[in-house]
Amino acid sequence: MVDTSGGEGGTACAFAPGDGPAPHAGAADVFAGVGAVADAVLYEGYLLYPYRRSSAKNRVRWQFGVLPPRDWVEADGPVTEGISGSADSWYQRTECLVRAEKPDAALRVRVRYLQMQRKQVEAADGDSGHRPVESLLTADGGVQLSFDEAVPQEVDLVWPLADLLRGVCTAPTGAPAARETEELSKGAGRIVRTREAVRARTTAGAERLADGLYRVCVRTENTGRSPKTGGARGEVLRHALLAAHTLLGGTGLEFVSLIDPPQALRAQTRGCRNAFTFPVLGGPAPETDGADDGCTGPVLLSSPIILPDHPQVAPESPGDLHDAAEIDEILTLRTMLLTDEEKAEARATDPRAARILDRVDTMPREVFSRLHGAIRSLSPVSPAEPSPPAGTAGPAGPRPAWWQEGGDDGLSPTTDTVVVDGVELGGGSPVRLRPRKRGSDAQDMFLEGRTARVSAVFHDVDGSTHLAVTVDDDPAAELHGWYGRFHYFRPDEVEPLGDRPKRRQAT
Repeated sequence: MVDTSGGEGGTACAFAPGDGPAPHAGAADVFAGVGAVADAVLYEGYLLYPYRRSSAKNRVRWQFGVLPPRDWVEADGPVTEGISGSADSWYQRTECLVRAEKPDAALRVRVRYLQMQRKQVEAADGDSGHRPVESLLTADGGVQLSFDEAVPQEVDLVWPLADLLRGVCTAPTGAPAARETEELSKGAGRIVRTREAVRARTTAGAERLADGLYRVCVRTENTGRSPKTGGARGEVLRHALLAAHTLLGGTGLEFVSLIDPPQALRAQTRGCRNAFTFPVLGGPAPETDGADDGCTGPVLLSSPIILPDHPQVAPESPGDLHDAAEIDEILTLRTMLLTDEEKAEARATDPRAARILDRVDTMPREVFSRLHGAIRSLSPVSPAEPSPPAGTAGPAGPRPAWWQEGGDDGLSPTTDTVVVDGVELGGGSPVRLRPRKRGSDAQDMFLEGRTARVSAVFHDVDGSTHLAVTVDDDPAAELHGWYGRFHYFRPDEVEPLGDRPKRRQAT
């Protein structure tokens, strides 16, 4: 296993732009296909609806990919590793498999994060001085509010694979301190924006597993110290990497999916250890005929937010709302309904909030109508059932469409059943979860092999069937069943663990 945690050691072998081996054609744009998704990760949760400073949800921020100084994170003991980026840690580690057929292969790494920037409004005090204030009414009738903004930082590194095989390489990826002053009109005051230094480094190494196959490890860590032992999180965040994530590309490299690897490489992918981040293939999904054995691709996105391979921003989305798990149409409608006073506060809170309001207030009707929904693909129409022979009883007739009266007559999710491998499954049936390797929700992949109990059988409007289940070792399983929060799997994604249980008679 590659060890990239060797303290202050390592070789500074990263190339600056223009140095190092000559890139292949198009290498400069290797990350272009993942830019929109990477930006969505960078600003996820940055500022949430209703985009006002006074909103409670905007007082507790920075929830993903936060890398504070190590002494603050480990004040109460070492961190517990996991792939979830919602836990504060002083480092992130990405491990993956790559194929390389040429000796001049090179690894390209782009480290991205936000650096907190304090926006402090200061009022003129009449003696050529200034005093800090939380809000200030300007001469033009506008309002300026003090708030924590953030500045995106991006560092590009290039390491020849041959150097990574010889030993760990390292490069600084921090950001300097800065101070900027903006004078307000008519001497009302000024805005002072300050950033504290963020000290960080990225290390990388590789090991050969077989001819043309390597395991690569990239680790980014905060090397600074907190300003005060046991200090408040809000103060420590000024020295932290926020929403940190890593893009990996390459010259002559092909990355192997950790979610859907080729059959021959599954054992090696299980040996990859990722901490506080999870790598997925980036860019558009390739066209396949269904016969491909596993997935590979030229770009990897290692994100603190768990994503599927080839994540994409919906083409109908006209811009970032900083809440990618929410429905654009709902957020847009709710933003439209903000009062003038609420919109004024949001505009004064942050320039990104002001741009969201401008986009929503001027959105053309045809753009808004596209937010209502889209059909990505259609399944082929099933052939018509043959007519029953003369003199025999036929079916009662086709079920009305779901939007027509009687479309759900006779359906009962809690008592309906479906047959899987010759076993009738319904409410109470024990199953083992076997999510599909492709097309599954990323969260479902982590339930592979877990046992669960069927709570209901649901018939979808497209004619398919899903089983609603609760996971056996989930401490909140009973609570989820009580208020109807389930995991949903298709019949071919579960394995029956016993005969159909007998139903209790109603009393």
